[in-house]
Amino acid sequence: MRAITQHTFGGPEVLVLGTAPVPEPLPTEVRVRVAAAGVNPVDWKTRAGSGAAAVLGAPPFTVGWDVAGTVDAVGPGVTRFAVGDTVFGMPWFPRQAAAYADFVTAPSRHFAHRPAGLGEVAAAALPLAGLTAWQGLVDIAAVQPGQRVLVHAAAGGVGHLAVQIAKSRGAYVLGTASSGKHDLLHDLGIDEAIDYRREAFEQVVEPVDLVFDLIGGEVSLRSLDVLHPDGLMICLPSAAAADALTAARERGLRATGMMVEPDGDGLDDLAALVDQRRLRVIVAETFPLERASHAHRAGELGRTSGKLVLTT
Repeated sequence: MRAITQHTFGGPEVLVLGTAPVPEPLPTEVRVRVAAAGVNPVDWKTRAGSGAAAVLGAPPFTVGWDVAGTVDAVGPGVTRFAVGDTVFGMPWFPRQAAAYADFVTAPSRHFAHRPAGLGEVAAAALPLAGLTAWQGLVDIAAVQPGQRVLVHAAAGGVGHLAVQIAKSRGAYVLGTASSGKHDLLHDLGIDEAIDYRREAFEQVVEPVDLVFDLIGGEVSLRSLDVLHPDGLMICLPSAAAADALTAARERGLRATGMMVEPDGDGLDDLAALVDQRRLRVIVAETFPLERASHAHRAGELGRTSGKLVLTT
C-alpha cells in the first residue's frame, strides 16, 4: 500500500510517498481502507519533532490520526462492524495510527459508523478536532444551558466545532477570531464574535463560566481576567499550559490542560449531532495523499478556517 513516511524530523519536505505492507487486523481490530485523512496541528508538530514525537520516538514513522473510510477486514471478536461498513475515527492517539496511508488497523472501538449526512472528506476532518471539543466541553466542563462560554481561535479546526457543540448544549457562546471570519461564526450560531486584532478581549468580555483556550501563552493568562470565580479554563495544547495553570492557582481560579483520547462513544455523540443538523464540519481545502507536504505548509500558515484533509 501507499504511505507517507518521514526518515528525519524537519519541515514539510521530509514527508515522502512510499510503500508499506498492508496491515492485518488483530483480535478486536478492524482494517479500514482509508478514503480520506484529516490533517491536524499535532501532525506537523510531530513531523518537526514536538507534538506526539516523544511517544512515537525517532523516525521513520507515519503521522496522521483522523480517518474516514470503509471496513475492509475484521479481526476475531469484533461485533461493532462488518466488512463494508463506512466508518470514521481517531485511532491510537497519541501512539502511531499511520493515517496518511491506504489502510489502517486499530481497535474497533476507536471508530464509529459514519453518519449518512456526512461525506468521507468531512468525516475525516471531524474525529480529533470534534473529540477535543466534545471531551473538553461535555466530559470535562459539563457545559449547561445558559452558561457563558468563550472559545479562542473560534473559527479554527477545533474552534468552529466547539462553538457548535457549546450552542447545542444551550450555552451563550463568545469567540475570538479575525473580522474576516465573523460571518462564518455567525452562520454557525455564535452569539458574540470578537476581533482580537482590533480590541483586547479581556476589556470587552463580561465574566464567563468557561474559557476554552485553543491558543495558549499570554492569551491563557489574559483569559483569567474574564473567568468567573466559579468558572473553569481549559487550555490546549496542555503541554504549553503550565504558566497559566500556575497563575490560575495563585488567583484561586480553576484551570486544567487536557489531551484528547480515542472514544467511539464520543464519536457516536458527534455523529448524532450531525444527523440532527446541529453540527457542520467546515473543510477549507483538500489535497491528494502524495501532496501531504503541501497540506502541512498550508496548515502551518495558521490562516485556515476549518480543516484540511488528504484524500486517497
